Amino acid sequence: MSVKSDRWIRQMAEQHGMIEPFEPGQVRALAGERIISYGTSSYGYDVRCSSEFKIFTNINSTIVDPKHFDERSFVDVQGPVCIIPPNSFALARTVEYFRIPRDVLTICLGKSTYARCGIIVNVTPLEPEWEGHVTLEFSNTTPLPARIYANEGVAQFIFIGADEVCETSYRDRGGKYQGQRGVTLPRT
Repeated sequence: MSVKSDRWIRQMAEQHGMIEPFEPGQVRALAGERIISYGTSSYGYDVRCSSEFKIFTNINSTIVDPKHFDERSFVDVQGPVCIIPPNSFALARTVEYFRIPRDVLTICLGKSTYARCGIIVNVTPLEPEWEGHVTLEFSNTTPLPARIYANEGVAQFIFIGADEVCETSYRDRGGKYQGQRGVTLPRT
């Protein structure tokens, strides 16, 4: 196994549509204003979250159950920022649409800018031949409200190439999150 470099990421994005839209370099400012960076890095790709958010709420006093998830546990918000209540979380999706190659596993890590503010990003691995917008989960571990910025960097994806192609890919299994668009809630 090997971690894929910036050259490989650019080649896969430009020739095979692995990441759309794709930014070949690091963007650190827009219209002269500093932002949380996104785009290709040395050994990964920094993704952005869209302006579509689902903020967790306990107004219905329900139990969080992945087998019987109550969609009313979220409030939909659209805008340039998302304010996450203290000790709560929000869901978002990547701006980028991904098509993972059959011989690659993709792992998500949070960006240090958010981690240093007590905001944790959680994403499960993107399996070989998975495709779609990635649903991101932001946990606010602090006792204060926390802000997430849409269309700026929120997490880094690392691409790990396998020594051999997998026998059964996510697409082969007919994975339940294949081709997802928008923020996708738990499914069983």
